[in-house]
Amino acid sequence: MNSPNIQIRPVTPPDVPAISALAREIWQATYPGIITQAQIDFMLEQRYGHERLYDDLEDADKWLDQGFYGERRIGFAFSEIYQDEFKLDKLYIHPDVQRRGVGGQLITHVTARAEKLGYPCVILAVNKRNEKAISSYRKYGFAVRETIVADIGGGFVMDDYIMEKKL
Repeated sequence: MNSPNIQIRPVTPPDVPAISALAREIWQATYPGIITQAQIDFMLEQRYGHERLYDDLEDADKWLDQGFYGERRIGFAFSEIYQDEFKLDKLYIHPDVQRRGVGGQLITHVTARAEKLGYPCVILAVNKRNEKAISSYRKYGFAVRETIVADIGGGFVMDDYIMEKKL
């Protein structure tokens, strides 16, 4: 599968369990060695618990999109209006299809929404140690704007770059 053309569809309530499971699978392949297993579990529950996802679907300032290659769900992108900016809040692609343009297709989809809504840029937060993701975001026009350390509860912090893509 070289640069597959994916179908992007909105996440709907029946998709929530599959999105939650896909998030866990991707996080387990991505974050060991970057953050602890305890933090992975904490953040998965905080961000991908079913109730949280159902609540996100009800929020008019959040968009949950999923990418399919044929019938296979291979990734997702969540975006939102956050502190008067348009934020790509989550972008995750299954490890066996990463580096094939799937993330770029989802980024294009999200940035088109931001442009249509009149936002001058899209921001995102990425762990400073997630070198693969940082490299990928740079490829798609994002640049580091600032660094942050945010307390997320449970004794955990996010040590991130805020990256920005001007539209």
